[in-house]
Amino acid sequence: MQTRTAEANERLRALGMGSLVFGLVLSCYWPALSGGLLWDDDFHITRPELRSLAGLARIWTDLHATKQYYPVLHSAFWIEHRLWGDATLGYHLVNVVLHAASCCLLALVVRRLWIPARSAPGDLPGRAGAAAFRAMPAGADWLAALILAVHPVCVESVAWISEQKNTLSLLFYLLAALAYLDFDESRRPGPYWRASAFFALALLSKSVTATLPAAVLVVLWWRNGRLSLRRDAVPLAPWFLVALAAGLFTAWVERSLIGAEGPAFEISAAQRVLLASHVIWFYLGKLAWPYGLIFNYPRWNVPAEASGWYGYLGGVLAVTAALWLVRGRFRGPLAGWMLFVGSLFPILGFLDVYPFVFSYVADHFQYLAIVGFVAATAGGAAKCLAKGSVRVRACGWLLVAVLLSALAYQSNRQSHLYRDSESLYRETLKRNPDAWMAHDNLGQLLMDKEQVDAAIVHYRKALEIYPAFPGIHDNLGVALMKKGRVDEAIAQFQKAADLDPYDAMVHDNLGIAFRRKGMIDDSFAQFKLALSINPDDVSARYNFGQTLLKAGRTDDAVAQFKGILEREPENFEALMMLGSFLLRSGKVDEAIVQFKKASGIKPENADAENDLGAAYLAKGEVKEALVCFQRALEINPNSVDAYDNLGNALLRVGRVDEAIAQFRRALAIDPNDAETQQALGAAIYKKGLSQTR
Repeated sequence: MQTRTAEANERLRALGMGSLVFGLVLSCYWPALSGGLLWDDDFHITRPELRSLAGLARIWTDLHATKQYYPVLHSAFWIEHRLWGDATLGYHLVNVVLHAASCCLLALVVRRLWIPARSAPGDLPGRAGAAAFRAMPAGADWLAALILAVHPVCVESVAWISEQKNTLSLLFYLLAALAYLDFDESRRPGPYWRASAFFALALLSKSVTATLPAAVLVVLWWRNGRLSLRRDAVPLAPWFLVALAAGLFTAWVERSLIGAEGPAFEISAAQRVLLASHVIWFYLGKLAWPYGLIFNYPRWNVPAEASGWYGYLGGVLAVTAALWLVRGRFRGPLAGWMLFVGSLFPILGFLDVYPFVFSYVADHFQYLAIVGFVAATAGGAAKCLAKGSVRVRACGWLLVAVLLSALAYQSNRQSHLYRDSESLYRETLKRNPDAWMAHDNLGQLLMDKEQVDAAIVHYRKALEIYPAFPGIHDNLGVALMKKGRVDEAIAQFQKAADLDPYDAMVHDNLGIAFRRKGMIDDSFAQFKLALSINPDDVSARYNFGQTLLKAGRTDDAVAQFKGILEREPENFEALMMLGSFLLRSGKVDEAIVQFKKASGIKPENADAENDLGAAYLAKGEVKEALVCFQRALEINPNSVDAYDNLGNALLRVGRVDEAIAQFRRALAIDPNDAETQQALGAAIYKKGLSQTR
């Protein structure tokens, strides 16, 4: 009876603490829930060409289908897009739920670590009762969960949609760890295969989780005081092989497909060691004092600064040596240190990853590493408090509550920055004025708002800081094109092409610029080059088709638009262009099919309704045409073309006075439209003839 009561109380406690964790996470990230897309979110939310079942298959089979080859992550995004489309609230809620769930899983893992493993035949003597600390310090499990829930360094991972790779992979990482601890106790194959499956899912969500088998060995050493080759190392050998393969594959993808190579990554082996030591202390500092967190930290000039970093290296070695010396009495601190540093290994600088071009450190880089640090800290704190008197324990837990509240408050403030991109970039530039990435991205936001001059200022500032980045030259070229400064734009596009000859977008933009200059042959060459680099580049294919039309090569142009629709059957612009060509060619029924598809994709687009009406009018179906033109004017009351077409349709059915009224409405919007003036004159003349008769 007492056992049942204890179990019931434990379940109630777990339910209450779990609810507290979820509530705290929600309160911390409430400001970010209404946030829109940031930086590269549009590369992660499933693109139109991947939204079908065939697209889902491509996510798994085509390395170029997604920005990074994380098929489990992008399959999750695929499912989410099916559920709520582009609405960002859904993605933010998923991140919050995943983070909260991982916090609760961490509590379970921490509790499980204090359950002694059973001795198996052939084990080393004394394994099952290796240490006296088997009884878990009261509150250590949920304290770890609460620290992870509210720590501000997690904000970047949870509030940024793109970093669902972090929240999803951590969930699978902890599930794998929990299942492996079950296996370690029972030695049954079921938990082992379950753990292996979760580990595979974690790797396919984000390969930084390849550190899990090493982390498991550290945990087993901490718990048991020693390691057994047969019991501990052998079962993890396949995991180590898979982890090594995943790490090497990701390094190849980062270098060969994403671009983590070139002058920006050229530092010596000795400098990488010094860089790694600096990175370790940087992250420790942010964990201990999470103040002044920045979306884009300053990028250290390693060749110039590394000679002053020997103190960081000495500190790492000294801490490691000190913890090693006291391991006989206190294994926990050394285990926590190894878990933290080992989990950071993939992003310490020994392996090049593309984000290093912006900065060698980022809050989201240490999202996984914080778990070991938090677990060790929570265990140590709870153990110290357990040794104190009742008053000391009460004061200690009160202090813990105050610290957790302060962390939660800071996380809430930090998550405010993720509500919109402009606020995030402007705040980043306040704290780091040399953040060229923020200048570049802010420039793109200003371009979207038609603030072209302001955008140019930010692009030029970004180039002052980092002139070797091709994307900034490309963006500046687009802005200069918008201002009509085509020659300057071409110069920027050519600089971008010199820096990165394999960027299809740059060649596409060069093609547009050459077309603006009337250099049609040069324009063709650039579009062809863009499509040779990326045959799926819809923008280049569309612009190539437009240029072919301008040159009178209509059949070739139609082939390009059809090529777009083969890749993206719901591409609105291609449907409209193809429909217009078919209408001009007298293929009215085919044109109607294309315009209907376009109208179905964008039912609130006035041009689609207007062009569909024009096709119906050309076929002689005036009633249907009138409906389309009236709908177009409901959507856009200032559409001169729709008024003109409605007037012509009304003339067809003899409603001359109404037609005249429509032509006059069109001229009220654009008094200089010669075609409308001519149509109005013809309508008035027709009315005069009818009255004379």
